[in-house]
Amino acid sequence: MEHLAPSSLFFRHASQLLTLAGPAGPRRGKALSELGIIPKGAILTHGVRILAIGSTRAVEAKARRLKAEAIDCRGAVVMPGFVDSHTHLVFAGSRVSDYEARLRGKSYEEIAREGGGIQLSAQRVRQASVDALVRQAASFLKHFAAHGTTTLEVKTGYGLDVAQELKLLEAIRRLRMTSQLELVPTLLAAHALPAEYAGRSDDYIETVIRDLIPAVASKKLAEFIDCFCDRGAFNVEQCRRVLTAGKRQGLVPRLHAEQLTRTGATRLALEFEAASADHLDKLSTADIRALARSDVVATLLPGVNFHLGLKDYPPARKLIEAGAIVALATDFNPGTSPTPNMQFILSVACSAMRMTPAEAIAAATVNAAWALGRSDRLGSLEPGKQADLIVMDVSDYREIPYYFGVNHCRMTVKAGAVVSCQ
Repeated sequence: MEHLAPSSLFFRHASQLLTLAGPAGPRRGKALSELGIIPKGAILTHGVRILAIGSTRAVEAKARRLKAEAIDCRGAVVMPGFVDSHTHLVFAGSRVSDYEARLRGKSYEEIAREGGGIQLSAQRVRQASVDALVRQAASFLKHFAAHGTTTLEVKTGYGLDVAQELKLLEAIRRLRMTSQLELVPTLLAAHALPAEYAGRSDDYIETVIRDLIPAVASKKLAEFIDCFCDRGAFNVEQCRRVLTAGKRQGLVPRLHAEQLTRTGATRLALEFEAASADHLDKLSTADIRALARSDVVATLLPGVNFHLGLKDYPPARKLIEAGAIVALATDFNPGTSPTPNMQFILSVACSAMRMTPAEAIAAATVNAAWALGRSDRLGSLEPGKQADLIVMDVSDYREIPYYFGVNHCRMTVKAGAVVSCQ
């Protein structure tokens, strides 16, 4: 739909207004459950910002003076828009063949060896034009908006050579210019080893460092640098080289860590004071304690475990109880988590990782905003912050994960403009 951006919007009579207001910084431990709920709440926006927040009675006079457009939220929850801090939005086609092969008993590694997996996605990206990549990603973005996501990180990683990674970044650049949502670009060239570099992984890493990272940094095409540090991907030393080169060029490190096996990637993330360490299925007790002492966000991606049919999930409860900064994201990608629905991720986080609904909501908003370096204006509803909010068609926030597989989002507002309305 077209942008609807009156100078002021007045969301009133919300059954629950979840502000997530509080001290600056990420939420840890018990604070992760503090949602700052205002019953019968209201929020007044002006332009792209939040002007006032409180009870409907306290805000309505100011709304009248501004002649704000009133939006009745009786029987609904109003909360911050979801911040999805780990996605692989831009790819070509799908990997539905991999999905069926896995259902027939083949493992992730077996599928990759037989020409599926990331290599298949890379082959399809090489065959696709930038326009085609943009069209498919733009269609996915409509689903993100419809399900309540207002900001999402977008990784490369399906190019697997300099020209194709730059093509993906060009697609992301175009999407950032045209999308109503906020997209945060990340360079993930060290995602998998290209077939032509078989047995020469160090050579590929050198190509990324010498040719790709400087080009990306000089054109300001990415904000973050990422690396897949795991069995079948790249080792700790190779990822250290990539992150060092990226950081030297002004890119902020983040890391795929301890997903398939424990490699020491978490300690590498801590060494670089990375924005986040993501997946974290195979953490040791010492890793958990070390994360808790740091400002590295532990971004958990339970949609992957669900889609792959795994029995084990990341140790969310241990991380929360230790005091780590826990975030949730979809890991939207064609191979292991093809969902743009953060509401479903909340359901899986609650049912499979035993997070409470309050913890899951905070992890998908205020802590995820921290992981993307945007907590100064996103992730909570407070005067002066950006007006990124969603209206959920439930009267109690706990019903969002409880009624799983349902899209509860009635309206999505990004920077004071309605970008999706059911």
